[in-house]
Amino acid sequence: MTTLLYYDDAYTGSFDALVTAIEEKDGKRRVSLDRTAFFPGGGGQPNDEGWLTIEGQRLRVVKVNKEGEQIWHTLENTDGGLPSITEGTAIHGALDWDRRYAIMRTHTAMHILCGVVWRDYGAQVTGGNMDPGAGRMDFEFAAMSKELVSEIEDRCNAEIRAAHDVKTQILPREEAFQIPDLIRTKINLLPPQISEIRTVELEGLDLQADGGTHVRNTREVGRMKVVDYKSKGAINKRIYVEIV
Repeated sequence: MTTLLYYDDAYTGSFDALVTAIEEKDGKRRVSLDRTAFFPGGGGQPNDEGWLTIEGQRLRVVKVNKEGEQIWHTLENTDGGLPSITEGTAIHGALDWDRRYAIMRTHTAMHILCGVVWRDYGAQVTGGNMDPGAGRMDFEFAAMSKELVSEIEDRCNAEIRAAHDVKTQILPREEAFQIPDLIRTKINLLPPQISEIRTVELEGLDLQADGGTHVRNTREVGRMKVVDYKSKGAINKRIYVEIV
């Protein structure tokens, strides 16, 4: 079981750990660690990238994924080959911090967008995805217009300036599901076997189940800009945003 350092502190950019498993997959070596700050991807948030230093050699981490209770870190092949790695080998991990922080800002921005649209228009989320600095979210809107997305953008930026603190906690499933509107997506994607639910709260604006990484305060997002919108169906409209 891998200890998830990003749950304790999303601002952990480097860490020390021990290798717990090694294997070859798709022509690349990957390792599981006893603890990691690398987010494996999920809920529309991409996985982290960065480096593992092993036996003095700095190796690029090109993919991170969660399988069961383990987080696997896939290493980029190098011309000089990879160092000898065994269970118990000590490593030093370092995130590509600029990329991670951009994702944190973007993910919090998506929650601001979701919170504003739910509060002011009562529209549920039907899908979403993000990259560092940009994202898109689909909502149950029957109609969308330039005036409406401009209004949404203004309201989101007002909430960014309001400097809401962002807090997380892990609750028993039964307690979590007593929170009104905890699930904002049209379909509840949380598997029934999950006994504990992590929540992310933008104080005074938004509270929902979420497993990703976020900034500590909405002011860190900067400014949100709606760059496009389009219809994806009769009651399904997509909004594209960037953070600047």
